Amino acid sequence: MGDGDGWARCAKGHQHWGRNGAAGMLIFHRHPEEGTHVLLQQRAWWCSGALTWCLFGGGRHGGEDAVSAALRETTEECTLDTASLRLHGMTVDDHGGWSYTTVIASAAQMPEVLPASSETRRALWLPLEKVDGLRLFQPFALAWPMLATMMSRLVLVVDAANVVGSRADGWWRDRAGAAARLRDELASLAARGVTGLPEDVVGHDTSFPEIVMVVEGAARSVAGTQVPGVRMVAAPGSGDDAIVDLVGAPEPDTVYLVVTADRGLRERVTAAGARTVGPGWLLSRLAAG
Repeated sequence: MGDGDGWARCAKGHQHWGRNGAAGMLIFHRHPEEGTHVLLQQRAWWCSGALTWCLFGGGRHGGEDAVSAALRETTEECTLDTASLRLHGMTVDDHGGWSYTTVIASAAQMPEVLPASSETRRALWLPLEKVDGLRLFQPFALAWPMLATMMSRLVLVVDAANVVGSRADGWWRDRAGAAARLRDELASLAARGVTGLPEDVVGHDTSFPEIVMVVEGAARSVAGTQVPGVRMVAAPGSGDDAIVDLVGAPEPDTVYLVVTADRGLRERVTAAGARTVGPGWLLSRLAAG
């Protein structure tokens, strides 16, 4: 028993498991031929919601962040190797004084997953279109229509020259140095997650996107130093052309969000299906850290 195990009552008068709130994992895999599958747990006969289907999850320990809690609970309840998962984001269902955080992640494969605790009767990869036909645990059933729309991969593409040029910090004296500072700030942002995304992007309260920083000209040398969480791309010519090439060949269920104030580039990437935000949006996210 952890210090978070136990019942709590929210401001709405409902009783929930998890004294410190709770967290779970929506794990999905996109098969090129068989479509999207999600990993679900069938609850044991003795649990509340006996024999219904839901996400792996449970109560958070005191001081435990939601991602750590969701990963721990999944590891405790099934045999999936959570180290292989790619985190995409999380969304919070706040009841007032108690909340449930769903952490959204993808798996590169669909290995056989077995129960690892008495709480789990079965664990199965199920086609997305079959989830509605299952007998679902009531809280999960209420959240599922929204969660089903959140299984997208977000790629944040940063027009480094445009973002650097929007700050009056002496960048014109050392373009490479200014680009390196932006790269390091983006690495910190990648580690803590991105909030305040436009509502029509992926719907996450916090997203963990792939961050791609495109550099050109005098700043191109910065791409030689890769940092965790940021993929550096040195444009062989125009940075705008490199960004258009990136977003012009999208992978399935991938959303591209391009950070730039350049009107011409915004028009080009929008025509390719990407969304755009200005440098001010990104700088406010960086400053919040």
